[in-house]
Amino acid sequence: MALSLHMPRRHTDSEALTPPVSVDDPGSASLLSRAVHVLSTAATALSHVTILYQSDPTARAGLVQAVECIRSVKEAGGKLLVCGVGKSGLVGKKTVASMKSLGIPCTFLHPTEALHGDLGDIRPNDAVMFISYSGKTSELMAVLDHVPSSIPVLAITSQTKPADCPLLRDRTEGILLPAPIHELEEVSFGVCAPTTSTTVAIAVGDMLMLTLAHALHANDTKNVFKKNHPGGAIGENAKRKAAELDTDEVTKCTKKHAGLMSPA
Repeated sequence: MALSLHMPRRHTDSEALTPPVSVDDPGSASLLSRAVHVLSTAATALSHVTILYQSDPTARAGLVQAVECIRSVKEAGGKLLVCGVGKSGLVGKKTVASMKSLGIPCTFLHPTEALHGDLGDIRPNDAVMFISYSGKTSELMAVLDHVPSSIPVLAITSQTKPADCPLLRDRTEGILLPAPIHELEEVSFGVCAPTTSTTVAIAVGDMLMLTLAHALHANDTKNVFKKNHPGGAIGENAKRKAAELDTDEVTKCTKKHAGLMSPA
């Protein structure tokens, strides 16, 4: 009867064992340096766009106009349609999801689907906001050709002047929300993959969302969000805090009436 022996594999002298990775290794140090450079570049870009909205009249006016426009759209029973493609489309979907949770009526309009029937989503009291770093993405330009002139058009792009933005060039009432970056991504990272530009676009979308929510709901924004977001860890946390508040109220009420005689 043959026996099958499973012996542990022995390493020969010619096989080198991989040493544990250390942050002090030259390779790790280079990796970490590049990682920190990415974060530092994003932080610098956000700092630059912050200064822009603190000091640039066009950027500041654009934000105020955008808030007033979308508020008017909501009061008229309309909604904001956010349109983008590629990475900008993903930024748009995130912006839409966040706006919905804060009670801002909006929806995402995919440019390809728009040209294949979804243009029907655009109603007379609506507004359309395009997101495009270049401001001239062909798919968005194609959609723009079919947006009625009576529909307000907003754009989040890298341009800092409406006249320089192709999406707004023929829209004299168009509203620009500038989202420029301080240097091209290819200069920063050696590749032009959307990184810094999408980070800034998300931040500008968040800025619009939270500013608009405050204009619509004032101090009730937190309750609106709580009502619209009952699920997940956020919803569970809200329920727990509500339960704690209810318990506190019962305790206070009990202490207040302690010692009082109940009516016979």
